[in-house]
Amino acid sequence: MSAHPVYESLPIPLQNLACTVAGWKRYRSRFGQHFQATLSAIEATSDSSLEQLHEIQQRRLIELANRARLHVPHYRALNLPELGAERDGSASEGIRRILDRFPILEKSAYRDAPESFIAEDVPKNRLIKGKTSGTTGSALPLWYTPQSLAEEYAVVWRLRRRHGARLRNPHFTFGGQLICPLDQSRPPFWRQNSWSRQTLFSLYHMTRENLPAYVEAMHTLPCTYVEGYPSSLHLVAREMIESGRTLPEGRLVGIFPSSESLLAFHRRDIERAFAAPIFDRYGTSELVVSMTGCAAGNLHVDMEFGIVEVDVQEETEEFERGPLLVTGFANDATPLLRYRIGDVGTRLKQACSCGRPGEVFRDVDGRIEDYVVTPDGRWVGRMDHVFKEQLEVAEAQILQRDASAIEVLIVPRAGYDDRAEESVRSEIRSRLGDEIRIDMKRVDMIPREANGKFRAVRSSIGSVR
Repeated sequence: MSAHPVYESLPIPLQNLACTVAGWKRYRSRFGQHFQATLSAIEATSDSSLEQLHEIQQRRLIELANRARLHVPHYRALNLPELGAERDGSASEGIRRILDRFPILEKSAYRDAPESFIAEDVPKNRLIKGKTSGTTGSALPLWYTPQSLAEEYAVVWRLRRRHGARLRNPHFTFGGQLICPLDQSRPPFWRQNSWSRQTLFSLYHMTRENLPAYVEAMHTLPCTYVEGYPSSLHLVAREMIESGRTLPEGRLVGIFPSSESLLAFHRRDIERAFAAPIFDRYGTSELVVSMTGCAAGNLHVDMEFGIVEVDVQEETEEFERGPLLVTGFANDATPLLRYRIGDVGTRLKQACSCGRPGEVFRDVDGRIEDYVVTPDGRWVGRMDHVFKEQLEVAEAQILQRDASAIEVLIVPRAGYDDRAEESVRSEIRSRLGDEIRIDMKRVDMIPREANGKFRAVRSSIGSVR
């Protein structure tokens, strides 16, 4: 969504005040009693054995499955009997028996009838509606509750606290917020949320001419940790390295990327420039899965948060690899069991070398996107946000061959018309400016990559490959 015209017209000190007020409201809604209780509970189980974690999963799965079969229309139609703890075998075997009663849930089934997944025992005034663009650029309606979000934030903050970060530590955020007017030509290209001690950096002003100002801010503004999109952090890191202005060791406790796939060259350059380790995390808008990174570079399943299965397509003595099927415990508004999330993961068969217990993945392949390069030299990543509000768009892809223009491929849904097309064009303009030409093209389908996916952005001049 574009920045509000009133906000854009304010002087920078008042924009900082607006960011602070918004940050205060966000802090109060996210980090309340349920967050604190959940965080305390999962920190207490952090060092539990694999069997103990399976016992937690079994208990939560039974609660989830019985709620779903009684109160969620999609699952009620399956006519499953009441599920209880089986006496025979281990907790992991009991989990397997329960999961096997549920068919795999394809994303198309959710897309075709999303409201049939809303739990009827959740009061409507507690439902929060959201959207996700998904890995195919297709917007899906979502519902969750404040308690669902609190559990998501709890697993995020267990990771951060494990590595020395604390709530309201000073930190840098490189996210998709439109916090600076697009026509702003001089620094600061960032705004302050003083309540959370957060500096929010604009992703849409990162030209070669402007990047030295970002580097200067890295050195002069207070910061304990950094969070944000790997593609944007990498642009700043590359400038820090090329200008010989990397940070001193020990200034930051860690870097916590989000929303994009962390590529190998991202990790290499960002860790070198910021002189701090990256702790990656894999999560989804559906609030059904969470994996958090460790010092060995692997991803550990937050087993208190959900169950992750692998639909195995490749297997060796060391790992099994295939599409992920996830069952989330946190989202009480729209329970999803054995949901094919659309990403592929590699699960290791041996314990992680970092010493943490539980299930561990070597990697998860999500989105890998190129940048869009604008006529004025900005490199803009994470363009799939353009389509999050566009429910009339089934799929979308941005193609670019030179900096003067982009081509936008749209697979329309019923209801996609000139008004919807103008809405897409407006969202693109809000990020890329008025100079670039935008050619819109409606198509029946978008070609996939060899792995069955497609990138939201394919650019021959802003390629990450």
